[in-house]
Amino acid sequence: MGELIRFLFSGLGVALVFLILILISAIRVVQEYERGVVFRLGRLRGAKGPGLFFIIPIIDRVVKVDLRVVTLDIPSQECITRDNVTVKVNAVAYFRVVDPNDAIVQVEDYRRATWQISQTTLRSVLGQSDLDELLIHRDEINQRLQQIIDGATAPWGVKVSMVEVKDVELPDSMKRAMARQAEAEREKRAKIIHAEGEYAAAQQLREAATMIAQEPAALQLRYLQTLTEIAVEKNSTIIFPVPIEFFKAFAQWVSKLQSEEA
Repeated sequence: MGELIRFLFSGLGVALVFLILILISAIRVVQEYERGVVFRLGRLRGAKGPGLFFIIPIIDRVVKVDLRVVTLDIPSQECITRDNVTVKVNAVAYFRVVDPNDAIVQVEDYRRATWQISQTTLRSVLGQSDLDELLIHRDEINQRLQQIIDGATAPWGVKVSMVEVKDVELPDSMKRAMARQAEAEREKRAKIIHAEGEYAAAQQLREAATMIAQEPAALQLRYLQTLTEIAVEKNSTIIFPVPIEFFKAFAQWVSKLQSEEA
């Protein structure tokens, strides 16, 4: 009799322990930034969480999906631009899961799939762009990359929010050619500025010559001003020829004064 009671109690204890283990295995907890995708006998039941939820042990299977933004480094890709220049370009993409169900059901590994489509899209877009466009209009290329990659990953429940080209590595021959081009551009601008200065000076001289031609006395005043400047700068005797027009202008000025007094 005692052995029977011990057997019952031992069996009850085992059942109780088994029941506790089942209850523990039925409890699932996911963080605020996670979701638990539940499969029941292979069929999708949907995403659960965040927080605490229950499943049927053995029958249900839970796959956790992280909803935070993922930084994806796109390794350096060797591409040939539309103007036949070979460049090496690397980039970075930012994406996150917006539909946990599609991220698990529609693709085997959404991270690796996004990584692969980013590489192929980077090579494709750069092959359709000129080198100048890649160097100057990089924002437009980034936007084009983001739209194409996001369109490809949308069926997987993945949203690509941003793609940025980080570094563009050019061949040494192309760097030297660009340096020569930049130097030629600077020389061109310098010559244009010098020519514009000469043109402006010629206009000023033409206006001055026109003014002197209209007022002969102005030429004589210029002669006197030049004498004053030379006398100040050098302590020497200067023989300065005075043209006869100076005296004519002076005589006309005296005659004008006498006529006004009369």
